[in-house]
Amino acid sequence: MPTITHLSPEGFGAAVKGLADVLVDAVADGASLGFLQPFDHQEAAAWWESRQPAVDVGTLRVWAAETPDGIVGTVSLALEPRANGRHRAEIVKLMVHRTARGRGLARRLLSTAEQAAQEAGVTLLLLDTEADSAADRLYATTGWTRFGTVPAYAADPAGVLQDCSFFYKNLA
Repeated sequence: MPTITHLSPEGFGAAVKGLADVLVDAVADGASLGFLQPFDHQEAAAWWESRQPAVDVGTLRVWAAETPDGIVGTVSLALEPRANGRHRAEIVKLMVHRTARGRGLARRLLSTAEQAAQEAGVTLLLLDTEADSAADRLYATTGWTRFGTVPAYAADPAGVLQDCSFFYKNLA
């Protein structure tokens, strides 16, 4: 079973290669994560590296699920820095490498981020995901409430517009 670790700013920098591997795999598998094909490891690493300032100041918290072979999953918690929204945060980039799926790792990663949000005083979590996807089913079965679906909201990696489900979870 992979070990889930919160990445410090230093640990995050060291983990970029493994995080990029997971992102490339997810996009190659069709996950709608904001990237279009062709999408390579260099682009994925650059995207993760661009997150470093947010990790450094603590507005983005990142966890990695790791086996002896490397990182096989990740989840991030984006905290709201504005004073009127400090009670809420967003779950972003929950991904599990295809080689590690089907063993409950996505649920463990989600639970880890939810617990950390609660410990940080967050009472409202938000997220969005492609409608009718495996992720959509995950959130619907783990206590999240769908509050809407927007047609043709985002393009999948092939460039095809997909509907998107929006969810919230009250932690209070």
